[in-house]
Formats: sequence, C-alpha cells, structure tokens
Amino acid sequence: MVNKATNVETATRLNRNLSLLHAGSMISIEIITPAGQRAKFRTTFIGYLPKRYVLIQFPDMKKLGSFAQHITQGMGITVRGLIEGHEGAVLAFISTIKQTIQMPSRIIVLDFPRTVGIQNLRSAIRIDTHIHAKVKIDQDYWQTTIINLSVSGCQLNIENGEKLVLSEKKVIEIIIEDKQGGSNIKLSGTVCNLKQQADGLSFGVKFNKESDNQVNQLLLNTITIQE
Repeated sequence: MVNKATNVETATRLNRNLSLLHAGSMISIEIITPAGQRAKFRTTFIGYLPKRYVLIQFPDMKKLGSFAQHITQGMGITVRGLIEGHEGAVLAFISTIKQTIQMPSRIIVLDFPRTVGIQNLRSAIRIDTHIHAKVKIDQDYWQTTIINLSVSGCQLNIENGEKLVLSEKKVIEIIIEDKQGGSNIKLSGTVCNLKQQADGLSFGVKFNKESDNQVNQLLLNTITIQE
C-alpha cells in the first residue's frame, strides 16, 4: 500500500519529524485490549515536549464505549496522522499512556516515542477501497463506489449507469458522507479512462488542485481508520 516506513530514532530527527504533525491535526489512535480486542478512534493531535511527552485529545466518549475503561496508565496506543504538504506521508508511532488529565479538557498524555515511522504516499500504488459515495454529473446525482484511491485520483464504479453519457475531461463532483458526524467530503475532478461494463460504468477521476485538502482528509480516513 505504501513505501517501506523509515524509522527515525535520534532525538533531533524525532523532534524534526514529529513537528511535521501540526497541532490541531486529525489523527487516529489504535487500542488493543488485554483480551485482544482492537479498535480505532479519531481524535486531535495537540502537541509535544521533546523527550518528555506527547499530548492528544481524549476521543469522543460516546464513540469509545466500553473501550474507555482501557485508556489508562500503561496502555499501549498506536498513533497515526497524515502529514500535510508536498511530501504526502503518514506519520505513525507506538507509545504508552503516561496519564490522563481532565483540565483544561480531557487529554491523554503519552510517553515520548522512541521511533517514528514515515510512510510516503506520493509514489504509492493505489489503495483498494470500497467507499460508498455520490457523484454529481451536470445536475444529476448517481450512487457510486470508489474502488481505489491515491493522492492524485480514484476509480469509480456506477451500477446501472449504462445510459449515463460521459466524456473525457468532464468535470464532476464526488460527495462522501462522514459517518463520524463531521462534514461531508467533497472532491472535484475530471473524468478519464472511461470503461463501459455489462452492469454499469467504470471510470477514473483525476482530482483538481483545489481538492487537495479534502483528498488528504479522505486518505487519512482510509489509511488510519480502515482495517
């Protein structure tokens, strides 16, 4: 899915690479309970103090459910976040919970990581997905499935789209509902590589530049939340 991770170990390089994850960035945390149950939750990266600790926002209690009881001192957590900018990479590290605090808000304090992994996405092959979405073509909306995804584009399948008339370079909009309760993701792009199929239509989409931030968000959702 991505290039081989580069492990970063020296204090200077740890600080330099952690600084690529901006305060306020959306991240995911993965928890594995002593019984072997695994779950991932979205939350927010707050910041860090070199060699001391990393601060992240406590995830939404409603979404944590029974996993809330496992967010305690000594529990291992994997953190992943998308690095914004031209590098197009995912930063990941494993740490343990140092403590949790209630003020000024619910915050998780993590031990400072010993290594940080950085996975480059720009040269990655497309990621196989199965994301349900809607695509707006002219004034009509069609149900579609995103079957693969990369930083530059995606592949869409539209069932029962035999009567749909499309042309290369036509501008369309893709809408993905946020099941976590946030804002919908909207991507604009141009049609390419049209393929008529027996049960519908398959075509590629090259994302427009103005969709970069939303593409990054979708990549983060796909890479860090998807099993």
